[in-house]
Amino acid sequence: LTMFSKSPNVSHHQYQPLPQRDSMKSSPGLFVGSEGFNATQANYHKGHSFDYIPKITENDFTDTSQGWLSWICNMIVIVLVYICTFITFPITGWFVLKTVPNYQRIVVFRLGRVCPPKGPGIVLVLPLIDQWQKVDLRTRAFNIPPCQVTTRDGGVLSVGADIQFRIWNPVMSVVSVQDLNASTRLTAHNALTHSLGKKTVREIQTERVKLGEHLGMDINEMTRAWGLEVDRVELTLGSLLKPPDDCPSGPVIMPPSVPGLEGLAGPIQQLAMHFLGQSGLSHPQREDSVTYTDELSSASQAVVAMPGSVEELLGAVKLLLSENLVSQVGACFQFHISSEDGQHQSYYVDLSQGSGAAGAGSPCQDPDVILSMSDSNLLAMFEGRLRPFAAYTSGRLKVQGDLRTAMKLEELIKLLRK
Repeated sequence: LTMFSKSPNVSHHQYQPLPQRDSMKSSPGLFVGSEGFNATQANYHKGHSFDYIPKITENDFTDTSQGWLSWICNMIVIVLVYICTFITFPITGWFVLKTVPNYQRIVVFRLGRVCPPKGPGIVLVLPLIDQWQKVDLRTRAFNIPPCQVTTRDGGVLSVGADIQFRIWNPVMSVVSVQDLNASTRLTAHNALTHSLGKKTVREIQTERVKLGEHLGMDINEMTRAWGLEVDRVELTLGSLLKPPDDCPSGPVIMPPSVPGLEGLAGPIQQLAMHFLGQSGLSHPQREDSVTYTDELSSASQAVVAMPGSVEELLGAVKLLLSENLVSQVGACFQFHISSEDGQHQSYYVDLSQGSGAAGAGSPCQDPDVILSMSDSNLLAMFEGRLRPFAAYTSGRLKVQGDLRTAMKLEELIKLLRK
């Protein structure tokens, strides 16, 4: 009781908040310029490491925070390394000269400070003081596995996405984010669930192409600061796990394989689905969903016998070779096919010159794209049961080369299915 009782001998104390900063004024120091230090102190709250030092977003690689003494020391070290490299050039030439192709750039950190990207061609990288990293500028792709999305009207829908992206600023892709692929995948997944959560089940099913375009713009707004740009987003609709709360007539289901409606733009597709929905509601004795039947494809499958082996497929491809097909594709493909018994075979389809050529083994010239897959997946891809892009995103098709060139193989697949 005496601990909590008031005593006249106890003095009154006033509590004061502790200062959050040092009372002494900070000084820039010896190796830092006063102007750059003051600018950094005034804008310390910025979240990106490339906002001011340097201004990479404006293609300005001048480091204003570097003091004059630090700049002189750096120049002395760089000149000494240049002299040593020149004296021992016959030996150091194997280590300091790098060949950079057109689809790559090299990001160099010289004495810890980022430099403008280098390439393509022959690039000089100084030993000991340069740290460098290659950045691929070609189009990449990944898929978001189907996830459950709760829509605005209370429905639960399984939705995934296939996303193609490329790097437009190699320096920002290295400086601004540690793991570009993982960060992009996580950002795209969050944008997918957040964007589709504001839509109804009917809007998602009937406006798939339009929602994919809007989702790509949303992802670009978040990833542009990383030097990354999303080129294409294609939504893949799964099953309806839970119908909407207020669903008197049921949604119109449009599967991805509807012929003639998949490539339509947003307003035209909405108009087409509006008439389809009215025609479905005018027959109450039928089910609520609309069923589509591709009579042309079913008839062609009944008449044309698809090849049952890789050799038969190769023979069918040889019959389709023409100058028109070569002008449409203009690329040479090399196939590395593995069978179930562990055997590996190589085939080629040369659609880069003349009337084209196809056969077993390797082509006469270096292929533009090398495709590695199993024989069953190859037959499924040429039969139309497996699309090349879906095979690539699922890991069943491995591509070495330009992805857009590999996707030109669909022209040959379409011609084979006719």
